[in-house]
This record gives sequence, C-alpha cells and structure tokens, in this order.
Amino acid sequence: MINGIDQGVLAVSNILYQPWFVPLILIAGGIYLTFRCGFMQIGMFKEACKVITEKPHEGGVSSFGALMVSTASRVGTGNIIGVATAIICGGPGAIFWMWITAFFGGASAFVESTLAQIFKKKDDDGTSKGGPAFYMRDALGQRWLGVIFSILIIFTYMVGYNMLAAYNFQSTFKTYDFYNESSTPVIIGVILAILFGAVVLGGAKRLIKVTEVLVPVMGIMYVLVSLIVLAINISNLGHMFGMIFASAFDFKAIFGGFAGSCIMYGVKRGLYSNEAGMGSAPNAAARADVSHPAKQGMVQMLSVFIDTLLICTATAFMCMSTMTDASAYNLESGPEAASYVQDSLASVFGGFGPTFIVIAMAFFAFTTLIGNYSYCEGCYEFIINREATKKELIVMRIIASLLIFVGAVATAGLVCDIADMMQGLMVVTNVPSILILSGVALKCLDDYRRQKAQGLNPVFKASSIQLKQKTDHWN
Repeated sequence: MINGIDQGVLAVSNILYQPWFVPLILIAGGIYLTFRCGFMQIGMFKEACKVITEKPHEGGVSSFGALMVSTASRVGTGNIIGVATAIICGGPGAIFWMWITAFFGGASAFVESTLAQIFKKKDDDGTSKGGPAFYMRDALGQRWLGVIFSILIIFTYMVGYNMLAAYNFQSTFKTYDFYNESSTPVIIGVILAILFGAVVLGGAKRLIKVTEVLVPVMGIMYVLVSLIVLAINISNLGHMFGMIFASAFDFKAIFGGFAGSCIMYGVKRGLYSNEAGMGSAPNAAARADVSHPAKQGMVQMLSVFIDTLLICTATAFMCMSTMTDASAYNLESGPEAASYVQDSLASVFGGFGPTFIVIAMAFFAFTTLIGNYSYCEGCYEFIINREATKKELIVMRIIASLLIFVGAVATAGLVCDIADMMQGLMVVTNVPSILILSGVALKCLDDYRRQKAQGLNPVFKASSIQLKQKTDHWN
C-alpha cells in the first residue's frame, strides 16, 4: 500500500516539475515581478535591513518576530540535506540555479507578504492574522480557492515538511556505530514529538518567542563554521566556482535529461528551502505590527536571502570546497545526503565534523517543526470559517506531534515525494493569485517610496492607493 501511495505521489510530482509547469511559473513569475518592482531586491536591500529593528505597539508582534517565524520554517533541514541532495543528484550547477531562484523569488516574497499585510484581519486577542487564503477571498473574491490553499498548507507543512524534517534529522545519526535501523529512528521520533508537543501546546506566542532566540543563534553558528572551512580550503575555491558555473551552463546535459538536471534540482530544492512564491511566509508576515505593509514585504524578501544566499550557500561551499566526491553518494535524500555533508566536515574537523552537523540539524529541525506548524492553525480556522475551539486545537497539536514521530520512522522516498508534490501544488495556486493582485502591492511600494522621498516614516492608508476593498487595519 505504501509503495502504491508513493507511486501515485511521484506521478503527480513528475507532472508538476515538467519545465513548462512549476519551474516556468516560479521563475517567470519572479522575473516579471522583479522588473515591475524595479529590482527592489538590490535597491531596497538596505532599507529592508533597517525595517527589521522597528518596534511594534505594545502587545503586537514585531517585524523581527514575524521574520524569525518565517525564517524558522525556511531555514531548516533543507538547508543541509536539501542542498546536499541537489549537489549529489543535479551536480554543482544546481547551486547556481538555487541562487537564481532565490534572487527572483525575493520579488515574489515581497509581493505575497505585502498583500498579506494589506488584507490581514484583526484577531480576538488584539493581534492580526492573514495570508494567501485571505487575499484570495477578500481581494480575488474566491473563498473556495482560499480553502483549497489552506488545505494544501496543512498537508504541506504539518504532514510533508514536518515528516521530512524529522526523517532528515534522525538520518544524521546513521554515521554513528550505535545507530540501529529499527530502534534509533523510533527513539529520536519519540523525543522530537514530545519536545515539539511541549512547545506548541503553549500557543502561538510561545512559538514566536522560541524562534526569536533559536533562529539567530543557529544561523550565526552555522555560517561561522562554514567560514572556517572555506578559510582552511581557500586554495580550492577557484576550482569550486569553476565546477559550479561549468555545470550550471552545460545545456547539452541539462536538456538531455531535464528531470534530473541541475536546473530542476536547483528549482526544486531551492523552493523547498526558501519557499518564495509558495504562500507560506505571508501567514507569518500578516502577524507583524508595522506602519506600512511594504515594510513587512521587504523583511520577508530579506528572509529569502538569509535562507538561500547565506545558509544554503554555506552548506554548498562547506561540501564543495573540501573536494569531497559527491558522485560517491548516489541516493536522492536521507542518510546518503547527510553523510555527504558529514564526511565533508570530517575531512576538516575529524570526528567533530559529523557531530557538528548533528547539533546543527537538531537546531534546524526543531525550529523548522515549530515554524512549519505555526502556519497551520490559522489555515484550519479559515477552512471552518470560525475560531477553533481549545479542544480542536489540542487535537490538532497532538496529531502534528504524532506525524513527526511517523516521519522519523518512515522511508526517505515517501516523505520527500510528498513534500515535493505539495509544495508544487502550493506554487500553482499562489503564484497566479499574486500575479493577478501584484498591482495592489506595487501601488503600496510606490506609496512607501514616495513617503520615504519626502523624509517621512511611511504610514499606510488604503485610500492612498484607491483600494476598493475594505480592510481591518488601513482605513
């Protein structure tokens, strides 16, 4: 039965990741929005860094807090296992196409998160909620589409991504002699599920507080180690960059087998890592208390760069600068991908290398599990069109904890294929929506730039862009 499910999931994924489907929608959409936004990824980068430090009103969620929740989801096991998988299966050139996906995806991230801010709703506790489901309902007038998207988010994050994160974490222990195929995944799965349950049962505010602390710590630690590895292997950097660009532009190999090419793995694993255009981060962005929607749009653009151009690149450079032979690892994910990263660091640090990856994966996996789940409760409430009862939320959190255990003991192929399929379905639902609504976000950006040019701290009013729909926050 499991094999039958996996074959069905794989069949859908194979359709989604044809060059004319998800890759075209994702990259073409990102390029289109980049030009319409005037290459804001470059021009507004410094401004985005300033916005992060702004403080919210009393009791509100800070821009930084919302950034850390979305970054907790983005920066996760995919930054280690996903990058290693891309290099093993797609070649070094996959890293270049991950960079391209991230750069143009920054514009998509800005538009979707700005829209989430504009159409966010006031919650009963004084905070805000929102996301793609809300702008699909309130701006497009298609609640049914918002319901479908909410279902996709729950299945992608609570099922696909969290199961995959749990599996990826336990796979890093395979390098140790004590690892037992039957018992070790069970033990790790139980521990992860209990720790996760203890946090999520504390509610959304606890999720944000935990991620605000753990995400910066793990990110800085990981980048510092990567810089040490690069310094030790500085003589190999020229050859490393040569491999990346030679592979990235080997079009004969790319179009000879697109499904296994560096472009496909760069797009697929880049999307798994930075999530730009998927519509996940806007759910966190809508919670931020800011004076202008464009501010949080810029912050979420920055989150894409933190994820791919910083953390993913750190993994890629750590592996490739050591000249560890990626072709010796021939499985798409799981233990082989984890071993590639661990062996690369072992060549520099000895026994500490694999241990550091286990520690990093522990941080990455735990914050990923928390960040992923934070999107799901709001989507559930959107589906049922009312506030969830305390009993319903407890049941949902228990189910989420159990799924983490299931992911730890599942097979690599199934959890990876489910994640790929669900993220592809999110893209084909969300990107067309933000392209249709992009004019609203662009007017918002123009309003922000106009106020900044006047020396003001931008404050948004819906009337300033002639917005037809009523909003809870900007009238």
